[in-house]
Amino acid sequence: MRTVLIIDDNPAVGEALSLALSLHEIRPLIALTPEQGLEMLERDRVDVVIQDMNFTADTTSGEEGIALFRAIRQRHADLPVILLTAWTHLETAVELVKAGAADYLAKPWDDAKLLATVENLLELSESTREVTRARNERRKRREDLQRRYDLDSLVFASEAMARTLDLACQVARSDVPVLITGPNGAGKERIAAIVHANSAVKRGAFIAVNCGALPGELIEAELFGAEAGAYTGANKAREGRFEMADGGTLFLDEIGNLPLSGQVKLLRVLETGQFERLGSGRTRHVKVRVLSATNADLKAMIRAGTFREDLYYRLNVIEVNLPPLAERVDDILPLADHFLGGRAELTEAARESLLAYPWPGNVRELKNAIERAALLAGDGRITPEQLNLPQMAPAANRNLDEPSRESVEAALEHAGGVVSRAAQALGLSRQALYRRMERYGLAQAS
Repeated sequence: MRTVLIIDDNPAVGEALSLALSLHEIRPLIALTPEQGLEMLERDRVDVVIQDMNFTADTTSGEEGIALFRAIRQRHADLPVILLTAWTHLETAVELVKAGAADYLAKPWDDAKLLATVENLLELSESTREVTRARNERRKRREDLQRRYDLDSLVFASEAMARTLDLACQVARSDVPVLITGPNGAGKERIAAIVHANSAVKRGAFIAVNCGALPGELIEAELFGAEAGAYTGANKAREGRFEMADGGTLFLDEIGNLPLSGQVKLLRVLETGQFERLGSGRTRHVKVRVLSATNADLKAMIRAGTFREDLYYRLNVIEVNLPPLAERVDDILPLADHFLGGRAELTEAARESLLAYPWPGNVRELKNAIERAALLAGDGRITPEQLNLPQMAPAANRNLDEPSRESVEAALEHAGGVVSRAAQALGLSRQALYRRMERYGLAQAS
């Protein structure tokens, strides 16, 4: 049950507040001294604290309230605290609000305002607790993955990346082909290397070849090797990537760029482990774990006749999808700090810019932006200007479903300042309404 702790040396104040809170299904706890209040905080789960500023007769300095607030903040950094104060030391209360107190109420208080403030803080406390719980769960899952698998020092914090890694590591022990899908620059080769590092052939070679970086006539020679004179410029025999990867893993990036003739040979190697070098009739045998990756729509290529359907199903026994960086927002700042390596520090404005940008070039674009900014940060502090991120085109038309400032103000007033009721009237979540209140500069009820 939602619980509010009242710390006030006047029993009448505690009784009045308890009655008001109880009528709204809020459990009140009463402490008459700071010491008793701190003890109850250690013993009970409390969502909000309402504390007086003075506890000794004939004392109006507020120093006792300041000491209590600091003690609460030191032990419970995220616990919302409402200050009860007389007009004689409102300035002290205002200073404490700046220091982290949730709000202050002047005596005698208005019950409606007090209850609206408490309701909002209870909702905020619930949201904060849920965010903390989710963050802790993500941290535990990340630590569990790092303990169970070799993740090649990969930096990540998002749940989306954790799911991708979990699947990749689960299938790593099998010898079936894996198709890694995702946009350019997202890190597909890192995922392939992690699959190899956790596979039964991890002691073998990990050989990567980008099928999109070679002319079509050279891809087959690159994969399967060639004898001297097999093509113009082939002055001596050379082994291909399959031979290099024998007993290990071969990673074929941009597999959609493989020409049809190469697709036929690749299918044969996958089915039999046999192939011939260009210009040779000798059949060679290899045992290779094949991983492939693409950012192309292979099913559309099959319909267009540019990719073999039988090869697609042979490669795609297991598909591991790597989401774009825009869908892994929690990874952006950890990656940025990793790329900086302590050379400079991101200002808060720069961090906000990084989070707001959609990163069409994914991790590769982020790394380049950070490298450039680190070179320009003469004082060791990176600003949004030094990041030099392209300005994204604003929406052509304002979303007509977006509530205006006037609509938000009216809904809050009609709801008596209770954010959950106002959000429901506007068809928003509490968090969405909080964001709009912040955007429009609207304070919560006090």
